[in-house]
Amino acid sequence: MFQLGKTIVSEDIIEKDFLCNLSACKGACCIDGEAGAPLEQSEIHKLKEVYPVVKSYLRQEGIDAITHQGTHVETANGELETPLIDGADCAYVIFDEKNVAMCAIEEAYNQGEVDWKKPISCHLYPIRVQEYTEFAAVNYHKWEICDDACALGKELQVPIYKFVKEALIRKFGEDWYIELENVAQKLKK
Repeated sequence: MFQLGKTIVSEDIIEKDFLCNLSACKGACCIDGEAGAPLEQSEIHKLKEVYPVVKSYLRQEGIDAITHQGTHVETANGELETPLIDGADCAYVIFDEKNVAMCAIEEAYNQGEVDWKKPISCHLYPIRVQEYTEFAAVNYHKWEICDDACALGKELQVPIYKFVKEALIRKFGEDWYIELENVAQKLKK
């Protein structure tokens, strides 16, 4: 672990490789698990704002889940998440012609219909950020459904921090990312 500003960063994000391999996993991270995607407080307003546009991309099951649960849910311990369809798929998940799970929010973004790509937790994955009072912990979240992504990243030599560069800059800023790259260069020597 090392410190960058007000973050404590796991060296795993520099040392381990990762590159999503959607042809292998079919977007399993959007449909597996026990909870929705973690949300930041600031994203709640954004979800409500983009939902009228995103709704046209959604499956009926997603629309129904959001109608009954809201654009987000709050867990018993106060954490914010995307709602789920019958306790499984994220309510915002859609499928392409090859049955690969995709994010309806990101699809609307890609089509230029909304200005928000998707929740930062999704954009950062496989990095998870845990916010504390004085700092944020930046860690690699290993999940067996991503084994193919780890293998592809290793084959193509793409460290996690480079795979999620855009998301890290979105979360922490360009200067933070430049500092991270400097640390990565020093660690590789």
